[in-house]
Amino acid sequence: MTPVNPPPLDRTSPPPLPDPWQRPPSALPERVRIRVLRQVYGDPRAAAELAARLTERQAAGLDPLPAEPARLAPALLAARRRAVRALPDDTRLLLLLAAADQYPVATHAFPRAVAAARLDIRPLEAAEAAGLAHATTDGVGFVDPWTRIAAYEAAGPADRRDVHRLLARVLHGAGEGPRRSWHRGAGALGPSGRLAAELTTAAAQARDAGDPALAAALAERAAALAPGPREQARLLAEAATDAWNSGDGNRARLLAARTPAEATDGLLALRTGHAGEAFDTLLQGAVRVAGTANGPAGTAEGTRQAGTAEANGPVGTAEANARHLLARAAEAAVYTGDLRRCREAVRAARRLGIAPPGVLAGLAAAVDGRYEDARNLLEATAGRCGPGGDPTLLVHAAMAALMLGDHTRATTATVRAAAAARTRGITPVVSQAMEFRAYADFWTGRTRAAEAAALDALRQAYATGQDNGACHLQAALAMFAALTGDADLCRERAAAARSHALAHGLGLPAALAQWALAFLDLGHGRHDAAAARLRALAGFGPGHGHRAVRHLATPHYVEAAVRTDDTRAARAAHADYDRWARAVGSPDDLALSARCRALLTPGADAVDHYRTALDLHAQGTRAFERAHTELLFGGALRRLRRRTEARERLHGALEAFEAFGAPHCADRARTELRALGAPAAGRRAPESRTAHLTAQQLRVARMAAEGATNREIAARLALSPRTIDHHLRGVFTRLGIRSRIELVRLLEEGEGDGG
Repeated sequence: MTPVNPPPLDRTSPPPLPDPWQRPPSALPERVRIRVLRQVYGDPRAAAELAARLTERQAAGLDPLPAEPARLAPALLAARRRAVRALPDDTRLLLLLAAADQYPVATHAFPRAVAAARLDIRPLEAAEAAGLAHATTDGVGFVDPWTRIAAYEAAGPADRRDVHRLLARVLHGAGEGPRRSWHRGAGALGPSGRLAAELTTAAAQARDAGDPALAAALAERAAALAPGPREQARLLAEAATDAWNSGDGNRARLLAARTPAEATDGLLALRTGHAGEAFDTLLQGAVRVAGTANGPAGTAEGTRQAGTAEANGPVGTAEANARHLLARAAEAAVYTGDLRRCREAVRAARRLGIAPPGVLAGLAAAVDGRYEDARNLLEATAGRCGPGGDPTLLVHAAMAALMLGDHTRATTATVRAAAAARTRGITPVVSQAMEFRAYADFWTGRTRAAEAAALDALRQAYATGQDNGACHLQAALAMFAALTGDADLCRERAAAARSHALAHGLGLPAALAQWALAFLDLGHGRHDAAAARLRALAGFGPGHGHRAVRHLATPHYVEAAVRTDDTRAARAAHADYDRWARAVGSPDDLALSARCRALLTPGADAVDHYRTALDLHAQGTRAFERAHTELLFGGALRRLRRRTEARERLHGALEAFEAFGAPHCADRARTELRALGAPAAGRRAPESRTAHLTAQQLRVARMAAEGATNREIAARLALSPRTIDHHLRGVFTRLGIRSRIELVRLLEEGEGDGG
């Protein structure tokens, strides 16, 4: 059976694209392209093959991608199978044993299994000679994942069961119970209630240990062995939630499609579907689950109906599951901006005898004008940000802190949420925490680092199937682009965010994107456009706007309205903002309220209000808004002919805007200084030529200088190649150069000079 010369492994030629689909991966939307690469283990040949076979709905990201290897890259896998089958029998046996030991559950038992079966590992030399695999200190290293899959699939069912049983026999160490159960289940001939129960227990242990990926594999195998359809559906729902928590959104969607579990449907809809539908599903699930606590079925029935509602740990009592579903419903209500749903959830929680989630109750109280009640509810939620807590509740603490204007506590809560999520293996919450961290980073002036972190979170959101979270991050990145004055990037990000948000009922990112465009207009002195956008934002309904964003944008609206002589609307908006600021007591909110009062006060009487605003800013954390207040104050002092103090305020604003990487705002400060007849160069050391680039242009320029193509840069920054081309043309124009060679030379000189 052993050939004299095994067929060589083809490492260069991609498989031909099958007709009628001739779609390269580059033609796919960014979120789908990232998922395709993840699904095929980053192999570009397999990505080309899969992209060519996608349906139109899959290519648009509407349906999940295939999961079976034979549907992912059949031509590539067939070639690998032929190469494996050409090997000697004893070599194939070793490769089969190694493959079963590695995927989908890594058990690290290959050396023990070889010793127990008294196998000779010298036949692995044939696999090494064929370029397929090689021996390592603790097992076998395959040349790529497709070879490992081929080694497993090339064997017959009986041989596979035999190696799984062998691996199960040698897994008897402490903590190896779940993996032993996996192999026992994989070695089963058919349905077995006993094995299904064992795998279910093992899945719960894996969940407790913070390994949702292992829990998902165990629960899915338990479903395959369960004797009844009801038990199968419950286990598939558990597997779907575990897969989601592990970051495998594609697998979660495929599994969820096979079960009608409300908890799983609601969780997936919250992060991938229509937020309004997610809210309805989650609230109905909470009511149904809570109702079982007093029914004849008791807690056990509540646990069954909840499925895997408790995403951050083992399923507990019916009341605990209902509370968790309500917390998820609260998130959905916050994302939609639907005030009717907020009130509905609060009423439902009270009917069930469950305390409403603090974020939800606080938002509902604020909408009703009960600002003191809202403050107390939000303060209680924001205070729950201790280390090691429930990641979901820590994200809620961050939301509450942001509403209270407490950016320090919001940052702490998001950092701890991400850390707790990593510890528990709940991957999706990491990028979700970054959605709300972006707000705090924006206001505190950490623009460049925050933008880079948001881009990483955006790619992670796409990879894990969180399209709604990615939409929110796109809106946040639009805000960062507005701050740095990158108009084209701001508009592109805002358009992408609003397009997805409006189709999925996401009022929060839709409103944030609209605010970003208004902020851009305001920064460039287009007050009419800014006022029109913010006025429209106040009138947007659920799924299009958001009360919290409208509130946060009030100081900008007041400024734009005053500049367009619409003082009546500005005074009304400020009165409500001031009442909230006084109720909350946030120095930043009080500072912005004082600034609004200064803008609404004519002549020299405004000076004291500006000074009050700056005194309050000194106690807060919104560094960028403090610089903006100094800019406005400096302009007011110039018009009052108080030249010395005006010059001091404007220089302070200029230095701050330069540090934040906001060149358009710095230009406004320079314009004011020139009107004073004062030097406008700022107080920093002379800048290199690259100082004239925006933060995004500088990032693109550096990648291009490193040799990356436009398409590679686009993939890394989650932008279109057309946008990268536009940025590079802008870079060349601003730097006065014509080629990438000149760009490399200029950047090297700039870095050498500390530029």
